[in-house]
Amino acid sequence: MCGRYVLEGPVSRLTEYFNARYTADESIFQNSYNIPPTTQVPVVRINREGERVILLHTWGLIPHWTADKTISAKLNNARGETVHEKPSFRTGFKKYRCLIPSTGYYEWQAAEEGSQARKQPYYIYPSDSSYFAMAGVCDHWVDKSTGELVMSTAIITTEPCQALKEVHDRMPVMIPKEEWVNWLDPKNQDVDALRNYIRSSEEVKFYPVGYGVSGIGKNRVDSEDLIKTIKP
Repeated sequence: MCGRYVLEGPVSRLTEYFNARYTADESIFQNSYNIPPTTQVPVVRINREGERVILLHTWGLIPHWTADKTISAKLNNARGETVHEKPSFRTGFKKYRCLIPSTGYYEWQAAEEGSQARKQPYYIYPSDSSYFAMAGVCDHWVDKSTGELVMSTAIITTEPCQALKEVHDRMPVMIPKEEWVNWLDPKNQDVDALRNYIRSSEEVKFYPVGYGVSGIGKNRVDSEDLIKTIKP
């Protein structure tokens, strides 16, 4: 799974790398080194005019048919093996796919069996590019009582590449740049063909970091120090 990730700007670098127009207020964009689920995150999508744009979505999918938007906290990841058939994700996988920009993400390595040691956090980042383009599915939810519209997303995960198996048993699906056009195309609704994009990426590096990223709620730290390497 992917439970926390990092996104660094500036917006100009983000828009240039993804060749997309940023639609939100640029003044609210800031580097974040500890992005948790249920927060607003930039995603790359194709709008109704066929333009590639960067929008803000809630990280944690809210299916259009649900009555309770708090389900978002439980749907931040979608397993690539079943994303095409699970009721929460299958519509988004077929029609509403996106790219979720990330400078890197965190994963926690479990201690050896029987050990009382804490899980060791690792920072995982691209080996040869500025950003990961994590595969995402989206949905649109409307509060029937207020008319509030919430756009949301979930990160698709798969089995890890060989190098990452020592750290964790899952990793986000990364879409290579040459495949962005087909992945983002809302007219591309061939589910069997789309499933071919669900694969691990070898283009990653990683190193151990401190335990600060493990904080939640009011204890959540957001600092560049979080991605500094340490001795495990």
